[in-house]
Amino acid sequence: MEKAKRYLVFLVGLFISSLGVSLITKASLGTSPISAIPYVLSLRFSWTLGEFTIVFSLLLVALQVVILRRRFRLEHLLQIPVSVAFGYFIDLTMLALGWLTPQACGFKLVALAVGCVVLGFGIYLEVLANVVMLPGESFVRSIVIVWRRDFGKTKVAFDVSISAAAAVLTLIFFHSLTGVREGTVVAAACVGLLVKLFGRLLPGLEERLFSPAARTEQA
Repeated sequence: MEKAKRYLVFLVGLFISSLGVSLITKASLGTSPISAIPYVLSLRFSWTLGEFTIVFSLLLVALQVVILRRRFRLEHLLQIPVSVAFGYFIDLTMLALGWLTPQACGFKLVALAVGCVVLGFGIYLEVLANVVMLPGESFVRSIVIVWRRDFGKTKVAFDVSISAAAAVLTLIFFHSLTGVREGTVVAAACVGLLVKLFGRLLPGLEERLFSPAARTEQA
């Protein structure tokens, strides 16, 4: 029952995260780093942002198999259904936000800010549930485990790398930075800080959601 509750909290966090990604994307100031490559590809080809997100996530899972080899555990395959759910959640929230097309710079900045807050809260819930990681974070963790790197610095390097790759793609496809803009930089800089902020603002949430015995077992 406790495990089911954790997975439920994780799915809620996953959906909220997808809403945050969609809000950032709808601001038309770029998108979050992890969605940068899928977003650029969705602008060029017929597949949706969610569909390309699934493909990109599955690629990251495959790379984890290569990096971890025997260290890759069966439980890591849970990333596959999570990736599929995340992709469809993104398409669902993008469809629900079809009415949102801010034109003025001020409204775009508001949509970007709200999207970062929503994404930060969604990731906070995912971390709180402590059941599975999204492929982006799990890929970074694989590098940390094998090459003994610092997680924070590796995560920053990963975000910068995929944002740069997305920028190269958009220059090739559109000869401009379409889809990779200042919003991508803002999201990369702020979302992690917002996750930590939610942890400070909601210190008793874990106690209210999960029993002490289950928390001890998870730790």
